[in-house]
Amino acid sequence: MKQSELFSKTNKSTPKDEESVNAQLLIRGGYIDKLLAGIYSYLPLGFRTCKKIEEIIREEINAVGGQEIFMPSMHPKENWEKTDRWNNLDVLVKIGLGEEKNMALAPTHEEVVAPLAKKIIESYKDLPKAVYHFQNKFRGEKRAKSGILRLREFIMKDLYSFHSSQDDLDKYYDQVANAYKNIFERVGIGEKTYFTYASGGTFSKYSHEFQAETEAGEDTIYICEKCHIAINKEIIEDLKYACPQCGNVNLRETKAVEVGNIFKLGTKYSAPFNLAYKDRNGEDRPIIMGCYGIGPQRLMGTIVEIFHDEKGIIWPEAVAPFKVYLIGFGKNAIVAEELYQKLMSEKIEVLFDDREVSAGEKFADADLLGLPYRVIISEKSIAAGGLELKKRNETESRIISFDELLGMLK
Repeated sequence: MKQSELFSKTNKSTPKDEESVNAQLLIRGGYIDKLLAGIYSYLPLGFRTCKKIEEIIREEINAVGGQEIFMPSMHPKENWEKTDRWNNLDVLVKIGLGEEKNMALAPTHEEVVAPLAKKIIESYKDLPKAVYHFQNKFRGEKRAKSGILRLREFIMKDLYSFHSSQDDLDKYYDQVANAYKNIFERVGIGEKTYFTYASGGTFSKYSHEFQAETEAGEDTIYICEKCHIAINKEIIEDLKYACPQCGNVNLRETKAVEVGNIFKLGTKYSAPFNLAYKDRNGEDRPIIMGCYGIGPQRLMGTIVEIFHDEKGIIWPEAVAPFKVYLIGFGKNAIVAEELYQKLMSEKIEVLFDDREVSAGEKFADADLLGLPYRVIISEKSIAAGGLELKKRNETESRIISFDELLGMLK
């Protein structure tokens, strides 16, 4: 992609109405554009990053047997009345197709997936099953001030599993927990993300969250460094300020962002819809459910909060919109164009800054956008018979050959 053709522009000034680092840097870099508080457009760079995160999630969820589907965002009122959430969920956004509000814009999808499963699952032979989707969610957030960490409209990956027994749910729950650990490792925040004990378990003592350590977080967690797990502040007194796995009481308090959660739902949402299966004796048994969520956009914002400096974003390679930021100046622009074409033919993702702007502006934008590798075609590099390479997370550049660059990028 040539930067002169990109449907976005960088901005030198920090948005005055944004408090969070993630929103400030993503807006300045032309990754996102703010429409309203908690509602953003994702421009080409931001969309590419979101899609890379989404694909990593998809691969790991497919690996544990998830089947991708797509469910609507508009839900009938009666479904939410059956689960007693029409009047009891304060973030529910209600709209009307007629004179009264008779539809919900979904913040979650239990009210759709349970009756959907009822049409498909009949006997024990149909179990277990797991389905997921990526879909827009809507929540009436009153405190949408943390950039893309707390949104009013956002994409969520929902995975729902259906089981014939608690034991079967427990086994699958652990598989998904491991898949989530793989996801956070692959997007670059594995060391900063903790499997966290939380309140809110429906049919088990606890639910579990995945919390990423950052000062931008709204949650407080207590970390056991021995086990690499954490406890949410909401339940720390129940555990007597001790690690539930090893009993360690020397826990470290810190701020964190919830980047994923998993719940054992039991029959909370299957019962209202009479979701059941016939066992080997032909008797009806309730289906036990689990649900598992990750928000790609919130994850994107968390990555920015963790990986940035005073100059801009520092993307982990797996989620960067492009791998290389290519710069050429003046008469060297022709050589840069040739290199751009070579990299493209090798399937290397490259953003070529072909704009007629100053060297200082190009360098500043390279740091702001935060692509992993900056490659410069300059008098210095040409004289040395190579390319000038600088990694975004390093301070020094070096001269390397094209073959060395290709080997590194591949």
